[in-house]
Order: sequence, then C-alpha cells, then structure tokens
Amino acid sequence: MDRQPLGSDRDTFPKLVRDNAERFGSRVAIREKDYGIWQSYTWRDYFDQARLIALGLASLGFARGDKTAIIGDNRPQLYWAVMATQALGGVPVPIYQDSVEKEMQYILDHSEARFAVVEDQEQVDKLLHVKAQCPRLESIVYDDSRGMRGYSEPSLLSLTELAERGRKFEVGHPAHFDDELGRGRADDVAIICYTSGTTGVPKGAMLSHRNLSVTARNAAAFEGLQSDEEILSYLPMAWVGDHIFSYAQSIVTGFAINCPESAATVLHDLKEIGPTYFFAPPRIWETILTNVMVRVEDCAWPKRRLVDFFLRLAQAIEQARLNRAPVPVWRRLLAPLGHLLVGAPLRDNLGMRRLRRAYTAGEAIGPEIFVFFRALGINVKQIYGMTEASVFITVQKDDDVRLDTVGIPIPGVELRISPEGEVLYRSPGVFQGYYKNPEATRQTLEDGWVRSGDAGVIDHDGHLKIVDRAKDVGRLADGTLFAPKYLENKLKFSPYVKEAVCVGQDRPYVAALINIDLVAVGNWAERGGIVYTSYTDLSQKPEVYDLVRREVERVNRSLAEDEVLRGARIRKFLILHKELDPDDEEITRTRKVRRGYIALKYAALIEALYGEGGHVEVEAKVTYEDGRTGTIRADVRIHDVVAGQGAR
Repeated sequence: MDRQPLGSDRDTFPKLVRDNAERFGSRVAIREKDYGIWQSYTWRDYFDQARLIALGLASLGFARGDKTAIIGDNRPQLYWAVMATQALGGVPVPIYQDSVEKEMQYILDHSEARFAVVEDQEQVDKLLHVKAQCPRLESIVYDDSRGMRGYSEPSLLSLTELAERGRKFEVGHPAHFDDELGRGRADDVAIICYTSGTTGVPKGAMLSHRNLSVTARNAAAFEGLQSDEEILSYLPMAWVGDHIFSYAQSIVTGFAINCPESAATVLHDLKEIGPTYFFAPPRIWETILTNVMVRVEDCAWPKRRLVDFFLRLAQAIEQARLNRAPVPVWRRLLAPLGHLLVGAPLRDNLGMRRLRRAYTAGEAIGPEIFVFFRALGINVKQIYGMTEASVFITVQKDDDVRLDTVGIPIPGVELRISPEGEVLYRSPGVFQGYYKNPEATRQTLEDGWVRSGDAGVIDHDGHLKIVDRAKDVGRLADGTLFAPKYLENKLKFSPYVKEAVCVGQDRPYVAALINIDLVAVGNWAERGGIVYTSYTDLSQKPEVYDLVRREVERVNRSLAEDEVLRGARIRKFLILHKELDPDDEEITRTRKVRRGYIALKYAALIEALYGEGGHVEVEAKVTYEDGRTGTIRADVRIHDVVAGQGAR
C-alpha cells in the first residue's frame, strides 16, 4: 500500500497548483465555452484567480475549518473556489446543481456551510429560499450576474466584488494567503462529498488531500496518463468522479480540462474538443449509441445497409477478441475497408478520434453497448470505484479487457470477499469517515477495510466481478436466485428502455416496471406514423407495449442460457406512466434506483403485477424543476410475457 509521505511543499492541492503555476505557468489548465467561443486559462491564471477568491473569502471572515458550498454547472470559477477554500484551510462541499430546495437545505445545514459560491440566479434563488433554515449560511457569492440587478440582500455579492474585496484585503494582510496555504497538511480534509442516499439521507464522505492525491497519482501511473491529456468536464461537480478526474488528476498530472457551454451542448462540445481521456456512465454511452442508431435509421436504404453490415462485422471481430476466440480470415480482410468507410468517420463524428482511454462505471454497461464502442477502436474500459475510496478501486488493463469484470486493483488497493460474499477493500484512498455520523462510519469502515455493499467474486486471474448490491440479492418464493440490478441492466441494454425496476423478492416470479426512452421511442413512433401527445400518452400505446415486450423477451432468452438465473425470467411487466425522477425522490441525482421508496410509492402497481387484472388506474404527483407540483392520471396496462411468445 502506498503510504510514502508527501513533501510538505506539495502535500495539498493548492500547493500543487502553485507548483504547476511555477513549472508550466503558460500551459492551458482549463477552458470554458462561453457564447460559442472557447476561453482558455493557464495554470498561472488558475492559481492567481483562486488566490483572489481566497483573499476575498478571508475578507469576509473565513476561518480554518469553515465550509463553502459549491453549486453550479462545471465552470472554471467554481473549480477555483474549491482551491481557494482549501488554501484557507476550509472544506468545499459541492452540491448537485439540480437539487431541489429541500435537498440543498439538508446538506447546507448538515455541513454547517458558512459560505456558498454558486453559478447563477437559479442557485441564488434556491439558497435565498432556504437561508432562514440554514442559520450558519452567511454569504452567497455568484458568478453570472444576469438577472441579479434587482437583488439587494446584504448576504449577496458577485464574484467580481469578492475579488475586489480580496485585493483590498491583501493590502493590509500581504502575507495572509501564503501563511494559510503553508499551514495546510496532507491529512487535512480536502472535500466533503455527499453520497446519493439510496436508502436514506445523504452521508458526507470526508476525503483528505492525501486520499485524493495519492489515489489520483496511482491511477494515473497505472494508466499512463500524460500531461497533454484533454478531458471534457461535464459531469456534476458534486459527484466524486468529476472531482477526481477534473480536479485531482488534472492537478497532479497537469492536463487540461474543458467545461462545456451547457448540458445541452455536451455532445457538440465533445466533437470540438476531441478529448484524449473521457469518462461516461452507461447512460451517456447508451444515449450516444441511441443517437447513432436514430441517425442510421434515417439514412437512405443503400447507406443504411452498408453501415449496418460493417458495424456488425466490427462488432463480431471485437466480440471474438474479448472472448479470446479466433477471427475468420474473411472478417480480418474486410475489417480495414469497414474502418475506412464506416468506423473512422463515425468515430471522428462522435469527437472520439483522439481518445486514448475511456471509462464507464456506476452501473454495469450492456455488452452490446460496450462491444459497439470498442469495435469503433475506442478504448473504453470498465472501472469500479466508490466515493469512500476516492473513486479508484479496480481498472481494466488495456491488454486485458473483459465483458464480465471491472478489472484488477490499481496499485495500493487490496481486495477481499467476505464470507457473506461482500466486496471489501482498503487503500490510500479510503475516506476519513462520514461527517457527523460516527455510527454510519463504524458500519462501513472497520480496521481500514471498507464494506462496499456490493456482492462480488474475484476470479482466478484477480479480476473483480460485481453481481449486485449485496442487500438487493435475494430469492424468489421457490428459492431461485434474484439479482434485480443484473436484470435491470439487461433491460437497459435496449435503446428503447431508459430505466427499469425489477421486483420478485419472496414472490412467485419476477416482474418489471419500465421507463421508455422518450427520444428513441418517439423517433420510432414517428417513423411508424404513431401520433402521441406526451410521455404518458406514448408509454401506454399498444404498439409501444409490443415494442417493449420484444425487448423483455430478448432478456428472457439470454437468461434461459444462464444456469443460475434462468428461473428469474420476467413474467410480467408494465410501462410506467411517468419517468422516474430525482425530484420525486424515486432515483438519486446519480440515477440510482431508490428501491424502498419505489416499493412504497408504486405498491398498487406492484400488487397489480401479481394479480389477475390487465390494467390499473393510477394518479401520481410530479415535481417540476421550479418546485411546483402537478398530477398525472393514467390507465396503466399489465402485460404477461412468456419467452418466445406474445403478450396479452
């Protein structure tokens, strides 16, 4: 395990940024697309801007140990605010920018944040609405001043005003910043990342500078990351993955990060940047693939047949490679032509021509999706990580990528499987505990080993295989093994299925609640001349049920080949009348299913899946982005499925 001491001049992230500014100050550290134009900032800019923000916070009375809430889309100013807080001995607490007020209030109050640095008016409004319930919150600093002219609250000031205060403060306190920076130590808490809270309220995982920097270095060395990497920073800053990739690894390696203009322009900005290093959860890879397939379907017949032939050829070759099987000579001979006519242009069009390595994690990715991108020559690999581990636990090696594993431990990580089948690990990245929650810390962390909560096995080559969440693995009434996430991931391999929740614990059979993908199914419906008015209307169309039934039957056929899980085939399903939404507390901000809540909220639908009726009338409350609520009414259909046969 990597436990070597860090030099006192480079043992915190602000010190490392200072070192980057001195060693390669003119190299680009961060870019942001604003009004359609990419703006570049060097490492010298990074350090100077963060320094000004730190001095401004100091002018407001910021003291060591204070917390700063960071809220907004990925913006240079927010990354600088993270460093500024750390430089003063404080702790940044990033919060998901799409959180509703109640969620923000909980984290602000629980973390005891005195300061908040936010992106724009939307975040300011949320904080002002909850400020009365967060008595410790004193100052709110905003970056984007659009719409803020009429605000007169004394706790509000712009980032420009904060920087000006910092300049004035420095006149009277010229050594303050350097003194505070020098007091920082490797084992100081660098950030508190709140977990998504699938089974209750979020928990604040405390990660030190040592946790993050050593893990970032170990993973970078394992993967051969260079200082000339380019990464697209588009995932929420509150998610620990963005913090390790866009902050920790960027700083320790010296590579550049790129902030897209908005969430809506991510795929377009991806093409412009052409990153060399990329992370996307399975849902993003699925979205990209869905967009590709939609465009292929819209092509003229000859072109569609050509693209389909060569894509299938490339995938067959890649599937054989992953299975260590021989590739027929005729396929090897045709492969270069397919790459020239289809693979290379498509990869270039996706903005992935320069990609050296790409990761996916969070949920299992469908084999079809995984093989598709690897067939294009994209080095996409599965990793396994957790907030409590500073992300990295295992990574697939470039020359040893497998469909059914998440790789081998990175340097410094030790793995073992408990007698109950739970994955345990320890590493330099293991967190310091949950903030103000010693009981949860004791339940998770024991003698340096972390209980992951995942059921898994380690194969004879040292590769880790994740089966499901340990607490979710159960049995049907007849004793058949039931692994809901495994089944749900198989359903989500389909471009038409966005989310799925499988039920069956102690039940006679497995049933599924399904969300369709509005874009993919909507495009399919338009091509078929099916008229619809809304998600609810489209989801209950008989033609859509037939479409989804075929996808369920595909899953059942694959399960029939599995000796352990063949008894867990899906017997009934329904298509939910609304999309599962974090605002309605049905899924987390990282799109993990909150099973307990769904079991309560949709109890009537679940019981209907085990009854004799063919439909059930429902009424559901939905929460809109501005906090308003509404009601959806629908007549939800229940469909039987028998493998290889039609549905009722």
